[in-house]
Amino acid sequence: MGICLTKGSLGLGVIAGFVVLLIVGWLPIVGALVAGVVAGLIARGATRGALAGLLAGILGAIILAIVLFISGALIGALFGMAGLGALLGGSLGGLIGLILTIGNAVVCLIGGLIGGALRRA
Repeated sequence: MGICLTKGSLGLGVIAGFVVLLIVGWLPIVGALVAGVVAGLIARGATRGALAGLLAGILGAIILAIVLFISGALIGALFGMAGLGALLGGSLGGLIGLILTIGNAVVCLIGGLIGGALRRA
């Protein structure tokens, strides 16, 4: 029980970082950095903070890729494309979104490292 109280919760840091990323993620670099710092502050410690920030960024990237995949498929279906065309259009949009947001995951990692180091000191 004492160990749990001396270190922050990694899972809570990931969830908090993900929620902050949803709210301020539209800011190009600052949003991901802030989300990583929040995750690092909650996780406590530079290594745990970096891991929490990275996982929050990856979770955000996966959710964004799923949303882009579904929206691309719906848009393809609206324009009368066959199922295969909608699938290809949706997967292309999802792939592009996933590649772009992996950069956000790295920025979240850096923010988590900073936040964890600040909380440790």
